Amino acid sequence: MEEMLRVGVISSTHGIKGEVKVFPTTDDPARFTDLKEVTLDTKKGLEPLKIQTVRFFKNMVILKFEGYDDINAIERYKGMDLLIRRDQAVELGEGEHFIADLIGLMVITDEGQTLGRLKDVLQTGANDVYVVEMEGRKEVLIPAIKPCILDVDLAAGQMKVHLLEGLLDL
Repeated sequence: MEEMLRVGVISSTHGIKGEVKVFPTTDDPARFTDLKEVTLDTKKGLEPLKIQTVRFFKNMVILKFEGYDDINAIERYKGMDLLIRRDQAVELGEGEHFIADLIGLMVITDEGQTLGRLKDVLQTGANDVYVVEMEGRKEVLIPAIKPCILDVDLAAGQMKVHLLEGLLDL
């Protein structure tokens, strides 16, 4: 399991006083109001950033970090991920998992057939959809609903699924 979880991506600057627009990758963007700091993944290393102010505008979070007081100081961070430590993450309910923990799981049917590896999770609004990459690079989309997702065993690195009729025919 990854120690750091992505909560947002800096999409652009906001104004000239060092604020940034962040596209939240968390289920609850309001959680930014509880965070005191985040970690910036600069692709060359990790840099801790203390959050000074949090505002919301449409589907974006507008953040101001301590020590970044003009557009020139923060502009170079566009497109970079904001991370938190696992101990800063919200507590999950029973049967809930972080997407980062699901990616890479081996997906096996209830009949014992190995489908492939979970490659991505699409968040559709109604329910998530798991993208499983099968042999030959073919993909199958599995709805993340109780009748389909039977068991997730992170320790074993696998997910057991029930395929609805016709799902592999698409």
